Amino acid sequence: MTKRKGVLDIGVDVRKMIEELPSAHSVSTKEEILHSEVVSTSPLILNALDVITRQMRVSGYRERTINDYMHHVQHFQSVTGVQFVSDITTNTIYKWLDGMNVSNQTKLTRLKCLKAFLSRCFDNRWVEIKFWKTINIKVDQMVKEGATEREINTLLSVLDLTNFVQLRDATAMLMMFKTGIRINTLVQLEERHIDFKNNVLNLEGSLMKNHQQIKLPFDEMLKKLLEVLIQQNAVIRREYGKENSLLFITKFGDIIATSQTHNNIQKRLNMYSKMYGLKNINPHALRRGFAKSLLDKGANVAVISKALGHSDISVTTKYLHLDVEEVANSLRSFL
Repeated sequence: MTKRKGVLDIGVDVRKMIEELPSAHSVSTKEEILHSEVVSTSPLILNALDVITRQMRVSGYRERTINDYMHHVQHFQSVTGVQFVSDITTNTIYKWLDGMNVSNQTKLTRLKCLKAFLSRCFDNRWVEIKFWKTINIKVDQMVKEGATEREINTLLSVLDLTNFVQLRDATAMLMMFKTGIRINTLVQLEERHIDFKNNVLNLEGSLMKNHQQIKLPFDEMLKKLLEVLIQQNAVIRREYGKENSLLFITKFGDIIATSQTHNNIQKRLNMYSKMYGLKNINPHALRRGFAKSLLDKGANVAVISKALGHSDISVTTKYLHLDVEEVANSLRSFL
């Protein structure tokens, strides 16, 4: 049976004519043509950013990291007016940095983010050389203090632990100081993560920045606070008809952190810090206090690094920020 020609079927075969063109054999397949276009054409910065952030999501990067990429790259593009990836140069990067009215430390943080974006552009073959490697900003490394036992005990003594919110805040503070967990991990904790029989936090990889499972032990004081908090959580949920198993909730039974930047516990710790003159009562200082406490008790840096959930031990050595006098005194014991 002869197939009937439709209105979209071409009656004249012109393929032979095309095949005889001199350029027809330079790229033999449609796939090679598409690949050739991707390699040779520099994308718009914002289009490249869209591709890279999608790649990051597929690779399992956290939304906060992806948002940092988007924010700083978009800021670079809007300030410099550069449209294409191929037009990003050392000069345009320095122009961007020079226009910032912020500290060198903040500039360095933003620069690292832009460099990471450019490295991914290199991986996607949109740029040929890593010209940004030579760009750097000198920042004095200030020793950052960690929270101390005295500061922790002072705040515990002034908080009203018969009040739910203050009990919750005290428990959160003590948990960060005793286990070293990040504030973003803390607000995701559920009651099932607490093993009261063995006094340990069981944290699966999905809760951790480095995606690695870990078990963190805690003491009897924290255990007692957790038991009381969980009992009160149940009362609040019943009162307001809420259904969740979160360990840290609001006084209405809702989630503590509604976004990356809005966290009730973090804000209240900052409030206590100012109210009682305790400068190291904040999430970062509590983690540093945990790390310094382990170091002072003789734990090696590898163990501390694992407990903090660091992906590289070099991050831990920087995180500890040992004072020059501490280093000198430690070395003196080996003389």
